[in-house]
Amino acid sequence: MTEAHTLTIRAIPGIPLIQPGDDLTTIIYQALQDAGESLQPYDVLAISSKIVSKAEGRLVDLTTITPGDRAKEIAATTRKDPRLVELVLQQSTEISRMGPGVLITRHQLGFVSANAGIDQSNIQAQESALLLPENPDASAKRLRDELQQSTGVEVGIVISDSHGRPFRLGNIGVAIGAAGLPTLRDLRGQHDLYGRELKISMQGYGDLIASAAHLVCGEGDEGLPVILVRGLHLSSADATAADLNRSPQQDLYRK
Repeated sequence: MTEAHTLTIRAIPGIPLIQPGDDLTTIIYQALQDAGESLQPYDVLAISSKIVSKAEGRLVDLTTITPGDRAKEIAATTRKDPRLVELVLQQSTEISRMGPGVLITRHQLGFVSANAGIDQSNIQAQESALLLPENPDASAKRLRDELQQSTGVEVGIVISDSHGRPFRLGNIGVAIGAAGLPTLRDLRGQHDLYGRELKISMQGYGDLIASAAHLVCGEGDEGLPVILVRGLHLSSADATAADLNRSPQQDLYRK
């Protein structure tokens, strides 16, 4: 595998507001053409989970949600909408932390995040909430396969989301879905500048790509949900974003 020394990160303009049932592959391919861009081998497309969720119909009308007793209790502690809390519980396997304005859970997909990744920003309907894609790794693989069929070029796909971190302020981009690239690089056995063998170094490559893309796409009204990352020169791989999840047995931050 050849390491990259020059990396370019470009937002692809012209992505319309996505509606349920939209063909993301066709939309992205057309936007690339309109931007005068052709995919090259080893390119990576970092795609916001939000447009994947919208295309997959993951928008929920909160007026249809009836919170249970547990959701109401947690809502009283967190000061959140009980209907939103009910959705969070449905998408989670356990609660990690909670307090006023904070509800941290372990998502069914295996990672820990605020509100099970459920989002209400950049959604036109006021009484709605957007769930994460049901299987973002499968979504990434489908997009990769379809783009490869359309272009004849092997590319990597990262479906990104914003997560906070223990003991650090500010959100960063993380990979919740991936296909066609390594997501976790095991550097153990390699050597540093002075010949010392690396014993524990693991690189969250998928998350690094997602965070780099977030420098360009933003989280507000930028409207740039598809980012082209070029220059990584990574060989394709069968890795998934799920490979990045730390097992509960290794998680020292939980109760």
